[in-house]
Amino acid sequence: MSVQITLIGLNQIGASFGLALANAAEQIHRVGHDKDPDMARMAQKMGAVDKLVFTLPAAVENADVVILSLPADELRFTLEAIAPYLKPGCTVVDTSPIPATSTVWAQKVLPREDRYFVTLTPTVSAKYLLESDRGTASAQADLFKDTMMMITAPAGTDSSALTLAESRAERLGAKPIFSDAVEVSGLLASSHLLPELLSAALVNATAGQPGWSDIRKIAGQMYARMTEPAFFFEEKGKLGQNQIVSHEVLVAVLDHFIRELVEMRDAIARQDGEALHARFEQARQARQSWWSQRLKNQYPEASEQKSPGMPRFGESIGRLLGIRPKRD
Repeated sequence: MSVQITLIGLNQIGASFGLALANAAEQIHRVGHDKDPDMARMAQKMGAVDKLVFTLPAAVENADVVILSLPADELRFTLEAIAPYLKPGCTVVDTSPIPATSTVWAQKVLPREDRYFVTLTPTVSAKYLLESDRGTASAQADLFKDTMMMITAPAGTDSSALTLAESRAERLGAKPIFSDAVEVSGLLASSHLLPELLSAALVNATAGQPGWSDIRKIAGQMYARMTEPAFFFEEKGKLGQNQIVSHEVLVAVLDHFIRELVEMRDAIARQDGEALHARFEQARQARQSWWSQRLKNQYPEASEQKSPGMPRFGESIGRLLGIRPKRD
């Protein structure tokens, strides 16, 4: 008997999950749902789903696993909408960049008895890092191949739900790593949410200048790349919700970034070429090191950085105390 996996949100992430699971047709039945019917039909045409269902209750009522690939402004509403229709034993998997917040929402909304919630934070394979489109058309079966996937769950989660998330990550070609939702949210604030803020700030700071009518005519490749995230915000309606719900950790990240900007501004103001060169060279070397490691998927232990008191990946699995064995 096959397992039904319902994919809610058929963007690049959701459709790529479906494509990666296509080689397990005998064991997995893939049901797809997206509020945009054109995206849904495109995903089905690409082979990402076996069946489309256009109402949320019908899409999840027989699901063994529900995978959510949604922006923050749609996530809580969707959790509330599907909660009454989830069958006992169903596991809901969230792939959003706000795992700490989505976990809190799930604990408030989902039935506690025999319905489980985990977050699975995907990482895009290095070969696709420079591609900007995040729509259905950009989905790839190997989008997560040879990457890390961070798994988190509330305390007391059934061990079967964690095992399921681990096996899904491995089937997608990724290495599953158990972590803590707050820890992962902190990492995503720097690597995912901050770049969106910087892109929007750059556009607003330049397009709002009196000389924009001329600036726009000569803005080139570097400007286009730096401002790209401002065009591909994940939210469909109210923009910036990922940042708002992550405000506590993101404000700390922003403070650190602002301090770096002030250091550079002061070096420029005092015409201190040596100081500015040092900061540029530090950035160049750090970026080169990261890019090389990312392409090879090799990260020397000595290069790992972490804040005081923050556990390394895997250490925080101990926080998932209270995991009970699967019922017979």
